Amino acid sequence: MATLTFCTTAIFDHGALGQLGGVLKSNGISRPLICTDIGLVRAGVVDKVRGALSNEFALTIFHDTPENPTEAAVLAAAQVYREADCDGIVAVGGGSSMDLGKAVALTVTHDGNMIDFTAGRGGVQKIGAVAPLIAVPTTAGTGSEVSTGAVVIMSNGEKLILASKHLVPRVAICDPDLTLGLPPLLTAATGMDAVAHCIEAVCSRQVNPPADAVGLDGIGRALGQGFLERAVADGTDKDARWNMMMASTEGAMAFTKGLGAVHSMSHACGSLPGLRLHHGTLNAVCLPAVLRYNHGQIAPALERIAAAMGLPAGADVSEEISALNTRLGLPASLGAMGVTGDMIDYLAEHAARDVCTFTNPRSAGRDDYARLFEEAMAG
Repeated sequence: MATLTFCTTAIFDHGALGQLGGVLKSNGISRPLICTDIGLVRAGVVDKVRGALSNEFALTIFHDTPENPTEAAVLAAAQVYREADCDGIVAVGGGSSMDLGKAVALTVTHDGNMIDFTAGRGGVQKIGAVAPLIAVPTTAGTGSEVSTGAVVIMSNGEKLILASKHLVPRVAICDPDLTLGLPPLLTAATGMDAVAHCIEAVCSRQVNPPADAVGLDGIGRALGQGFLERAVADGTDKDARWNMMMASTEGAMAFTKGLGAVHSMSHACGSLPGLRLHHGTLNAVCLPAVLRYNHGQIAPALERIAAAMGLPAGADVSEEISALNTRLGLPASLGAMGVTGDMIDYLAEHAARDVCTFTNPRSAGRDDYARLFEEAMAG
């Protein structure tokens, strides 16, 4: 049985940030907490958000979002929200800021430990209405602005998923101008995050043809039409930035049908203390190994993916992704990112429990993940 769900309202175009004030008013928000990171404050992006709002809005800024959001950071932001008597949240940034914003929206409206609301502990049924949340993405990769999920490193060290229709932002303000000038490597890493979302969604064992069509369109924009490499080569290319933000949004729309082992591996690696590994880069590096592992179950999907990428019939998609990673300047392996053999036991255990495993097209247990990590470490 197929369940078809497509998310939220997205205001999408160059200059869309100018609509933020009206969106806040229509959602009853006058005292928003801005969840963001210090890099975007220093880059002047938060000033652009201020400039889009009149003095009738009383803004409170939380800029301590870590690269991978943590439960501690969520609790700190929730305390700021309560002390400032905020009445809504505007998440400004990449996936980390948006995921943190979702978790804050949950925390300020629900009692109990955050880990008990995670998907692996039946949290989907426990999450009700949350504080109103508006998302303003500043990278083109995560798609969190239109997704039901948030990924947070819990106090016990596990990187786990909060998932609920209530966590979907009420409105997404998708302004590609906010991504202009994003550095090449971050453009590449976030762009491959979007690509991995689209590819894993198309390959997911769940049945959802509309989601497949959306995911294939995202692959076509990013890779088939070459907008990812164009955006990496020229950070001021407005057409490339528009199309990559669209591919990012489409990736999250597509993964309403689930993800797979790539994300289970990335979530595990992202929980490693000290390394601070970027999620999109991890997805890019893990994707070829997982495509090879799943190959026997996804042959028809791979044909459609290859066509969307503009490849000839019979092309090896995993090899093409590896070559693309090289052209984009991304690491060739997990080993090159600092992952070592003594970490595999922990990583395999974490990945095997991750909820994304359940929609991978081929079943994967701890031993399967250990072999996948070994392959991805070698490159």
